[in-house]
Amino acid sequence: MQRALAALSCLMLLQAAPLAAQEAADVLLRNAIIHDGSASPGVVGDVAFRGGRIVGVGRFDGPARQTIDCTGQIVCPGFIDLHNHSDTQIVAAPTRANLNYLRQGCTTIITGNCGAGPVNVGAYLAKVDLHGAGTNVGHLLPQGALRELVVGLDDRKARPEELQEMQRLIDLGMQQGAWGISTGLIYVPSSYATTAELTALAAVSARRGGLYVSHIRGEGVELLASVEEVLTIARSANAAAHISHFKCSGRDAWGLASRALALVEQGRARGLRVTADQYPYIASSTSLEATVVPAWARAGGSRKLLERWDDPQTGRTIASEIEEEIRQKDDGHAVRLARFAPRPEWIGLSLADIAEREQRATIDVVRTIIEQGGAAIVNFSMNEDEVRDIMQRPWMATASDGRADLPGADRPHPRLYGTFPRKIGHYAVREGVISLEAAIHSCTGLPADILGLSDAERFQLPPDGPQGSEPDLRLLPRGYLRPGFAADVVVFDPDELIDVATFEDPARYSRGIRYCWINGVIAIDRGEPTGALAGVALRHRARGE
Repeated sequence: MQRALAALSCLMLLQAAPLAAQEAADVLLRNAIIHDGSASPGVVGDVAFRGGRIVGVGRFDGPARQTIDCTGQIVCPGFIDLHNHSDTQIVAAPTRANLNYLRQGCTTIITGNCGAGPVNVGAYLAKVDLHGAGTNVGHLLPQGALRELVVGLDDRKARPEELQEMQRLIDLGMQQGAWGISTGLIYVPSSYATTAELTALAAVSARRGGLYVSHIRGEGVELLASVEEVLTIARSANAAAHISHFKCSGRDAWGLASRALALVEQGRARGLRVTADQYPYIASSTSLEATVVPAWARAGGSRKLLERWDDPQTGRTIASEIEEEIRQKDDGHAVRLARFAPRPEWIGLSLADIAEREQRATIDVVRTIIEQGGAAIVNFSMNEDEVRDIMQRPWMATASDGRADLPGADRPHPRLYGTFPRKIGHYAVREGVISLEAAIHSCTGLPADILGLSDAERFQLPPDGPQGSEPDLRLLPRGYLRPGFAADVVVFDPDELIDVATFEDPARYSRGIRYCWINGVIAIDRGEPTGALAGVALRHRARGE
């Protein structure tokens, strides 16, 4: 809060775009501490918006239909989650309001991550627009789902004609509004693609102005080689590349984070366009199979995996590799079940806890879970000091790796409910690991810059006009408080903003978000959701060949 209050003595006021005399702003936020998304210190001033578009930042002397005194409150752009898995939930009636993200101050999510999600970009975005959503939605074309569609689940190289078909579908998806492509290189079948295949696909996206986003092949002892692969693809495909949920996972790998960060910074110094994102926690979350079963054994799906496991020769190898993975995860104590419908009483317990309760070997518990459809898990694998080191890099955005959720019997990762307030409220305001303005930038302007959402020249309107026009909200730039940008705006109390979700009790909404507007429509009013579905599908404007 001291950092925010220091801005009160800084009377710099930004430029406001004047409205015609007869026009009034819909909303005028007075006397706010403005953090415009640029990583500059906060300044005192006003923010005004009308018709879904910001019309003034700084001193605003025009009329307004509603004026809110924001003295002592921070006003900033809505938070942008570059890495979200709400592909199904954001178009489903129970969860499309996306309350767990709205209550974090999140106004835009990007789906299609880790190589998973809809391949038909046009149909998916149309479905978002049909009913609206609680947040805006952008989409990456998922390479894993694309490979399954064209090649299948087999562990083999793509044939030339299959590669050409994947390239054609990527080009089509980019023209339909995808922001790039994503990979999930620990998952089947994404992991079966070679570096050359990924480069050929990334090049198609890059020619259309898209991003190459990667859940890299290994985040443990393979971290350095995996980062090098991203740099190789960025260079060879002439692509902007982005590393998802940057981390150093597993005790055997602790200490590699600084070297991996240095590799990225060396690549950036050579002119490569490489960035990353991070969720601010010491645990990850994914499927049990992807956590403890080798990728080669998962080829063809769970049925094929179980057949291999039953084979006298192959089964011994699979069992040996699984047992080694369990050993590396504190003999199963580090892996907790987050979702497993067949045995809800196991949710929240570690593999070791379940094995002890059932009086069985831990590997037998793993086998049972896979036989019954698999489970989502939380894996405590990161070092807190490395988490703090990673977040201080100026090219490191904040992202959740979560999904729209409603409180229930499952025990998901608390990042679904707390990522953005944790980064700002815990690590910046309370711990001082990074500055308040840097934390806000990592949630707003930086992810917008990485994706291309802030590139006003690529959108429908320049930032300052024309006056009186009604913009297509799907085509407005975002991520900054600037005239002409979309009115995705958040007001929060820097003393109150905090995550309260824990690993033991994760489905708890964050505190401190006072107001939130999406496309100029109020979604959080005095701390409570309004039920508005003002989010739209954000379409990338593909660059011509």
